[in-house]
Amino acid sequence: MNVPFAKVQGLGNDFVVVDLRDGRVESSVAAAIQDPATVRAVCDRHFGIGADGILAILPGTAGDARMRVLNADGSEAEMCGNGIRCVAKVLYESDPALRRTPLRIDTGAGLLACDLVVADRGTGREDAGSVTSVAVEMGRPRLTRDEIPMAPGGAGRALRTAIEVGGHRFAFTAVSMGNPHAVIFVDDPAADLRALAEAEGPKLERHATFPRRTNVEFARLRPDGEIDLVVWERGCGITLACGTGACATAVAAYLEERVSAGREITVNLLGGPLGITVAPDLSGVRMRGPATTVFRAELELGRFAPSVAAPTA
Repeated sequence: MNVPFAKVQGLGNDFVVVDLRDGRVESSVAAAIQDPATVRAVCDRHFGIGADGILAILPGTAGDARMRVLNADGSEAEMCGNGIRCVAKVLYESDPALRRTPLRIDTGAGLLACDLVVADRGTGREDAGSVTSVAVEMGRPRLTRDEIPMAPGGAGRALRTAIEVGGHRFAFTAVSMGNPHAVIFVDDPAADLRALAEAEGPKLERHATFPRRTNVEFARLRPDGEIDLVVWERGCGITLACGTGACATAVAAYLEERVSAGREITVNLLGGPLGITVAPDLSGVRMRGPATTVFRAELELGRFAPSVAAPTA
């Protein structure tokens, strides 16, 4: 059974996007491609297609469609900021019924609106008619220990809270953008953010403080007000970009009184910049960034999910 897919990336955070809405594939095939073992095999960068995860487009409930986020290790994430931009692009470009803006997509973080920027067809550009960037209203940041979630829980916030791993002590601010984040600002200009993320991210991800594990951000505020950021993603490891991580980091910077709200902040990830705007009353966060199709092809599912029998002649 061959399944059409698009390989799409947002600042190097790359995904295999499969449209599994009604009638597009058989139900058994839709189930097989979402199986954790299949996800791991497809995302393997040496023996599979290679990706940070699979994004399954499913029928929407309140929105135009629903996004399910399956990490490269087979686990499921509630939300993915770069992923939702990629899904919005695929929906707009492949489904004539959804060739409009904004698109509304159901996620584990709620129903999110995506404003699409489309290259003008009258310019003669090679990408005319395609989506070049997406701005997403990411919703209200969750800040209480119960909402993150953390252990112990409660209605209080974790702001510059001490945590220790491997003999190293850090201060983190916890934010959920529908998925948990532990944001650590590093003020030492000589510190290597990526080295810190690679060394300490795996331990912090699975720290007992976070019963559902957590994404981990190592950030530094620049003198010009921009933020440099490296993210250890739960279920993926180091990725070139993390949209929810950039949003959580901008919120944490505001809570720690490092930046002001109500203006767009540039967050520089390994794969490039995202524009993040935090509402002064913390009622919402807006993320703006690109989405790019790498290629489209068909996935021979039997290679990755042997339980899916080939059709008989």
